[in-house]
Amino acid sequence: MKKSHPIRRVVLATAATVSGVVLLLSLKPASDPNAQAAGAAPQQTSAAQESPQGGTAGAGSGTVDGNVAQTQYGNVQVRLTVSNGKITKAEAIQAPKGGTSDQKTALSIPKLTKETVTAQSAQIDTVSGATYTSNGYKQSLQSAIDKMKASAGSSQGSGSSQSSGAGSSSGNSQGSGSGSTQAKTVTGSVAQTQYGPVQVRITVSNGKITKADAVQAPKGGLSDQKTAMAIPKLNQEAVAAGSAKIDAVSGATYTSSGYMQSLQSALDQAGG
Repeated sequence: MKKSHPIRRVVLATAATVSGVVLLLSLKPASDPNAQAAGAAPQQTSAAQESPQGGTAGAGSGTVDGNVAQTQYGNVQVRLTVSNGKITKAEAIQAPKGGTSDQKTALSIPKLTKETVTAQSAQIDTVSGATYTSNGYKQSLQSAIDKMKASAGSSQGSGSSQSSGAGSSSGNSQGSGSGSTQAKTVTGSVAQTQYGPVQVRITVSNGKITKADAVQAPKGGLSDQKTAMAIPKLNQEAVAAGSAKIDAVSGATYTSSGYMQSLQSALDQAGG
């Protein structure tokens, strides 16, 4: 029996060692945890970038048109652009036209729209020389602001109603059914006039005005006489018309315009 040659044993041992090393190197990349982490990182980053984009789109934004305010020289209607609950733009989509009205509209509307964005309310100054247009603008503006607030409140209410359970939902529907026929009292916003503030309070039942009165009106001097003459007539007309589209009382134009402005805001709050 022949003995194996020493060199042959060395060659065989070396070949076996090399084969083992190659096998280990071929298996290592598949189990490398750093390679897996590197592949997952881009997916997490892209997901983090996408999530904020869908959450705030359109929140508290849009346009709101106020009611048409009728003046002795023509209609006035205001449109507001709202972003995140703030007025970013105001414009008059209707304004008196023809003759001297063109000049007064061109004089007053830019000032009124600018003051609206600054004040964020209807408490703005009347433009001298364009009293009727200014009062009509403020009346329509107040109704647009009331609609804006009502829309924001309803959107919040709808969100809370979705989260409530079935039991509370049935209880609320019973309560709203019994309360829908009950009279409610609503106070309009204060309308500033050249002779003093005017504020109207109305009582509404089944969607109709059953009572109207002025909780604020111009006082002092001739204002006392004009208030005593105008307010009872305006109260009566508000109940009869069921709206703010009532005639101004002759001799008490400022008080009448302020009354109608506050009345409209009360109707907007009442949902009428």
